[in-house]
Amino acid sequence: MRPVHYLTLAAAIIIIAILYWGGNTIPPAKKAGNTPPMAGMSPGPNTMKPASFDSMLSAAKGQLATITADSVKTIENELTAIHDSSRMAVVFYRLAHFWNDHKQLRIAGYYTSLSAKLENSEKKLNFAGQFFLERLAEDSTEDVQVWDGMQAVDCFQRALSLNPDNDTAKIGLAKGYVLTGEPMKGVGLLREIVQKKPDDIPANMILGEMSIQSGQLDKAIPRFETVLKTEPSNVDAMVYLAQVYEAKGQKDKAIEMLERAKTTVNNPQFSRNVDEHINSLK
Repeated sequence: MRPVHYLTLAAAIIIIAILYWGGNTIPPAKKAGNTPPMAGMSPGPNTMKPASFDSMLSAAKGQLATITADSVKTIENELTAIHDSSRMAVVFYRLAHFWNDHKQLRIAGYYTSLSAKLENSEKKLNFAGQFFLERLAEDSTEDVQVWDGMQAVDCFQRALSLNPDNDTAKIGLAKGYVLTGEPMKGVGLLREIVQKKPDDIPANMILGEMSIQSGQLDKAIPRFETVLKTEPSNVDAMVYLAQVYEAKGQKDKAIEMLERAKTTVNNPQFSRNVDEHINSLK
């Protein structure tokens, strides 16, 4: 069970994050590599059976008009006569584009990953892994989310087998492990990154968020402080740090951080919402 103070903290984080990212707020530009707050971290091993790709594909085909269904069948039939991996990769990409055009993103992503695996492309495997992580954030059933996570983990593992020093793939794999119920594997990868690069923003953000989830608020503080030293305009880190201070009863520090976030965003609606929260602390 999560401690009560964490439940309150999580609710506050979600509320302010929604205020910041949703509605009419205008977030500041972010540098590449910065990560949004991770929602839905799994606290332990996930025993849910993953969704079946064949079932998802069948359901997607059921939404196609007859003439369109015949078109995708024609592409699929080409695979039966091909034994060369490079040619198969091309056909998989055609299938990926087909399903992307028909707004079936998971199906498109799966065929993209198959092509990337055949090409043994570090860049394309990393792209596919990130794609599946994005799908994880979407509203879907748990078995589909487990499937998303497994696909992401597989892609990042393959990318790292080609280049063990790819920190982007390590961050992605760490997220995949956390979101599929193997957090300690993720922590190991993230610590490996911060040992080499103590000011790495994505790694510190995720470690800070995980510290919050486990109720280790004192460990979260230096993570977010490190982020803000490197990237002073990182509003996500400000919001998290404010909520940690609030949970610890350090209201003055929480208010100081919220005022800083308000100044950074510089949006009237966001400012009004934050002011309401600040007034509730006084």
